[in-house]
Amino acid sequence: MNKLKDNKIYKITKTVLNILVAAFLVLFLLVVCLQRFSGNKISILNYRMFTVASGSMVPKYEVGDVLISKEIDTNKIKVGETISYLGNKGDFKNKVITHEVIAIEEIDGKKAFHTKGLANIIEDPIVYEDQIYGVVIHRCIILSAIYKLIATEYGMLIIVIPILYIIGSELLSFLLDKEEKKRSTQKN
Repeated sequence: MNKLKDNKIYKITKTVLNILVAAFLVLFLLVVCLQRFSGNKISILNYRMFTVASGSMVPKYEVGDVLISKEIDTNKIKVGETISYLGNKGDFKNKVITHEVIAIEEIDGKKAFHTKGLANIIEDPIVYEDQIYGVVIHRCIILSAIYKLIATEYGMLIIVIPILYIIGSELLSFLLDKEEKKRSTQKN
């Protein structure tokens, strides 16, 4: 009886962990897709997730790092903070840029931010408050590792196959348990 109880607890624990891992990975992929297809216009509870695309912020952030930024009142942004914003000029046009604030001033009654990548020599074009998505508050090490893995040639398969396996095994286990219960009630 005790062995049966231990086996049941093991199955329940395994199922819960598998569901949590699969849900986390699916949620991550959904958030990434949502932001990509919306042009980063949609935030989730005032948070956005961005991926570092260039080496302009090395050594603070590496290419492929996943950053979380939070929308805040632009009056609270300070020199030295890292912000994510939508570029609107030159090579920056329509790209999400994540750089450090090096100066703040007012131009024609509008708050203007001077930004620059840590590894860059030249300052970015002026950034106005309506371009800012938020202040970077966290670099997600686990999500960065997953993103870097997905970005490899076979990386997507390394993520998709385990997710499909977990979902398939849980579905099969559920169906087999349901069939076993059905048979046991028919015998009685």
